Amino acid sequence: MEPIPVAILGATGAVGQRFVQLLDHHPWFKVTTLCASDRSVGKTYVEGCRWLLDSPMPEWARDMILQPTVLEAVNEPIVFSALPAEVAQDLEPALAEKGCVVCSNASAHRMDEDVPLLLPEVNAEHVELIHQQRQRRGWRGAIVTNPNCTSTGMTIVLKALDQVFGVKRAIAVSLQALSGAGYPGVASLDIVDNVIPFIRGEEEKVSLEPRKMLGTLKNGHIEYHPLTISAQTNRVAVLDGHMVCLNVECETRPSPEEAIQVLEAFALPDWLANLPSSPRPPIMVRRENDRPQPRLDRMTGRGMSTIVGRVRADEVLDLKMVVLSHNTIRGAAGASIYNAELIVQKGLLP
Repeated sequence: MEPIPVAILGATGAVGQRFVQLLDHHPWFKVTTLCASDRSVGKTYVEGCRWLLDSPMPEWARDMILQPTVLEAVNEPIVFSALPAEVAQDLEPALAEKGCVVCSNASAHRMDEDVPLLLPEVNAEHVELIHQQRQRRGWRGAIVTNPNCTSTGMTIVLKALDQVFGVKRAIAVSLQALSGAGYPGVASLDIVDNVIPFIRGEEEKVSLEPRKMLGTLKNGHIEYHPLTISAQTNRVAVLDGHMVCLNVECETRPSPEEAIQVLEAFALPDWLANLPSSPRPPIMVRRENDRPQPRLDRMTGRGMSTIVGRVRADEVLDLKMVVLSHNTIRGAAGASIYNAELIVQKGLLP
């Protein structure tokens, strides 16, 4: 098929750069507009962007002129949003009303009743909420969100376990990478030789977002999963890769080996597994005592896989394990691109 034109909002930031990197040579999408903040508008991308990634800036992006982050600058059918929540709050609905499908990494509309909060391997069926959203709001476009980067990996693991054993309660303690704070992010004097045991708004997101994603779509709305999650979030001196120490209580108590078998067997239907950004494998279980590790394992499955290790019996609940996922790929830009592929596959573009 002809490449679908797409725009990137917040193109010069940490997540925006991941969008540019991951959309380079994408088989379905072609970036035709890059939007940025006022201080960069009118510059070329190479002039206005401090490139942070370890692969070269794509040649096609270097000389693209950065556009203002306004409604009039965007006319593409698909828009990838890496905007701050306060900007996304008003602009994303305006774009949807204009007829764009906004695949957003912003938190502004994640918990809206008629907005899908999507991880395709967890809740691809929730994309059908787009029909209710369009009917209710009277627009041709749509807003579709991906979850907080810390919620991502642990929700995929909880989905696999819930399908077989049922999940009741979970305790999640995160060790979150610096790239999750954007650029310039956390000051070096704050994080070197240190761990910061507070990230504003994160614990609330980690406690609630998985319940929406694991919920059931019934009669045009989501019935949240009754799972209870206690979350504590911490910033650590790692560049990329969020780790979660996860304890889980199940309806049916599994042995560690039974849990490992279920995680390793977690598979996607063929129609979903064949999307360009599908994780291959969805879940990778490491059996070594000291894995996963961010530096060694975050790029598993091109950064889209969820890596699990240290699966053991828990003395308080049933299971304990360590979950790792790449926060700016699987937890951010890659997730939004994967959601856009699902929307195209389902024929849900206007």
